[in-house]
Amino acid sequence: MYTPWDNLIGNAGVRSRSINAENPTGGAGMAARTASALGSGRKGTAYLPLPAGETLTLADITGPGVIRHIWITVADRTEAGPFVLRDLVLRAYWDGEENPSVEVPLGDFFCNGFGARALVNSIPIVVAPTGGMNSYFPMPFRTGARITLESQHGADLPHIFFQIDLTTGDEIAEDTPYFHAQWRRSNGTTGIGEDHVILDGVQGRGTYIGTYVALTSLQRYWWGEGEVKFFVDGDTDNPTLCSTGLEDYAGGAWAFQDELRSHPEPEVLTFSAPYFGYPYHSAQDTTRASPFSTEMPPSHGLYRWHLPDPIYFSQDLRVTLQQIGAWDFGLFERQDDISTTAYWYQIAPHAVFPSLPSAAERQPR
Repeated sequence: MYTPWDNLIGNAGVRSRSINAENPTGGAGMAARTASALGSGRKGTAYLPLPAGETLTLADITGPGVIRHIWITVADRTEAGPFVLRDLVLRAYWDGEENPSVEVPLGDFFCNGFGARALVNSIPIVVAPTGGMNSYFPMPFRTGARITLESQHGADLPHIFFQIDLTTGDEIAEDTPYFHAQWRRSNGTTGIGEDHVILDGVQGRGTYIGTYVALTSLQRYWWGEGEVKFFVDGDTDNPTLCSTGLEDYAGGAWAFQDELRSHPEPEVLTFSAPYFGYPYHSAQDTTRASPFSTEMPPSHGLYRWHLPDPIYFSQDLRVTLQQIGAWDFGLFERQDDISTTAYWYQIAPHAVFPSLPSAAERQPR
């Protein structure tokens, strides 16, 4: 999935390119040309504006090629509200397709759900201080690629800083799987005993490579006993792959706590690792968007990358998450607010995604 060391010499015809505000086409010899107060070619166009309700094209590339790295940073709040990272929508289109293969709120794509920043130190996603969001998922295309950022935020954003690093001229076979990412939410709306759907409707051959979960606990007690289930290649009632619980799926154990105890209050431990992590936990509102009490429902952000252990499918794929809790008197069914981002590769064409909820419907609890 990632460029081996012995391939770093490069192949004939493959060229490195970089797209940003300074060089919007990524053209050879076209970077660092615009002028600032320091003179010609001295950091004259470091960012682009994104007016409210508009869409900014970050890249429009004629293929073949592979996007290797995306870096972006934006303000996380404006005078119109604190949830910019949920209000912006990242989309990607491969080879002239009309329907996006990537459609995710910007923050959630980079494992920063809830419209809040969190540091992430993983292999494919890194969020560095303060809000430098990086993706290293390889994204191949044969004839072209288009990446856009739509603002559904209520105020203009004068500064969108971004860079897309890619190679052009790569040999992309006709049966090469394309990168996909999709966001879904069950906002306390599933029935008792009903699983949250992370992904379904996937047909054909591909590889599931990761999940980000942003869960707001709407009931008391432990929230993470639900199993992540993978229904592959004709599975119906029962899946082929299943985790033992949500914190186990994210590589943790025993509720991400320093100790299982009722007194004194246990300490919840966040962490970030190469292939899994629990980088966000908060029960305190920090938006300062209200003069009232600052408590909020406990929110939890966790990720799991299936890179050393990919989940292959050849016909179809469905991924779900149970909503199960636990207390001293056993397991119980829950109805929480769960938002998830699924990351996978599959051959074209892909099914049209469900309609993305509006910005108001995506607002965190």
